[in-house]
Amino acid sequence: MALQTVLLAEPRGFCAGVDMAIKALAWMVRIFEPPVYCFHEIVHNQLVVDRFERLGVRFVDDISEVPPGAPIMLSAHGSAPEVVDAAYARQRVVVDAVCPLVTKVHHEARRRAEQGYEIVYVGHAGHDEAVGTLAVAPESMHLVESESDLPALFSDIGDDAPVALLTQTTLSTDEWDGVLRRTQSQYPQLWTAGRSDLCFATTNRQAAVRAIAPRCDAIIVIGSANSSNTLALAHVAAEAGCPMVQRVNGADEIDMDALHSASVVGVTAGASAPEDVVQAVVERLNPVVGVERVRVTEEDEYFPPPRGLRELMPLVEILSAFSVGGDPRAARSGGSFTDDRNVDTALTLGALSARSVGQS
Repeated sequence: MALQTVLLAEPRGFCAGVDMAIKALAWMVRIFEPPVYCFHEIVHNQLVVDRFERLGVRFVDDISEVPPGAPIMLSAHGSAPEVVDAAYARQRVVVDAVCPLVTKVHHEARRRAEQGYEIVYVGHAGHDEAVGTLAVAPESMHLVESESDLPALFSDIGDDAPVALLTQTTLSTDEWDGVLRRTQSQYPQLWTAGRSDLCFATTNRQAAVRAIAPRCDAIIVIGSANSSNTLALAHVAAEAGCPMVQRVNGADEIDMDALHSASVVGVTAGASAPEDVVQAVVERLNPVVGVERVRVTEEDEYFPPPRGLRELMPLVEILSAFSVGGDPRAARSGGSFTDDRNVDTALTLGALSARSVGQS
């Protein structure tokens, strides 16, 4: 049976935090001679990381690996306070591309710890975001990955301590809700954030998957294996009743033989997966009837460039104008950086890919 229809989930792919981080690192590549350093992968997508590596970006797991004075960016997932301090102590230029939603959780953790709370943090052990957040208040925070971790934790905390609940922003609502309900049952005075810690983009993408899953014979989830929100999408697709879910980095990884009897296939992408990969996947699926877009909500969230990069803005614009033979005086009053909101991140990545090919 030929595949008839692709249901394309919307929203999908890049979120506001990923947009901000990728464009910021793209500017770093333009401003400075390589190598430019980045603490941890800028986002959890191997194709994006590969593109930046071809441009001379070096991703490191320890600030000590960065030569003193070299420009460095801190990843979108957020960094431990001691990492941030070490970066500013050693380096001439530091740009912290942490997602503002992660910063919000860091602030909540710090405040609750100062107020004497025991903090239950729902997250994935070893994930960059979880590592950075737990380091904000290590004496007060307790990591749990699922409901099964709670009985032992409740025993350690006791019945009388004030308890707060925070979460990694990229989890699925299923991972969060069960822990929330059980912890609220144990601690009726449980503190939780007035606005959910779960990323709005993560929950929107999960809602789109739930909308298409009942109609699909299979769903393709595009994103890397170390991407928490990508894995959450795959989990949600299966929980919503889709009989087959494939997580792929790109079109070449699709198991077409497994789709031989599929008539309707859904396609979505994690928050750090490029749109050109989505289009390549749809092209390979080659549906006979065509593509139906299924939109559950509009997203217009925008995060401006990180403060460290905004402080470099005059230099950025002048160098940019010189590089294309323009008038640097004009750059001071406008230009591509000041129009950042309207810059398409997918086009930025495409231009970086073309540049990296030209350099190879």
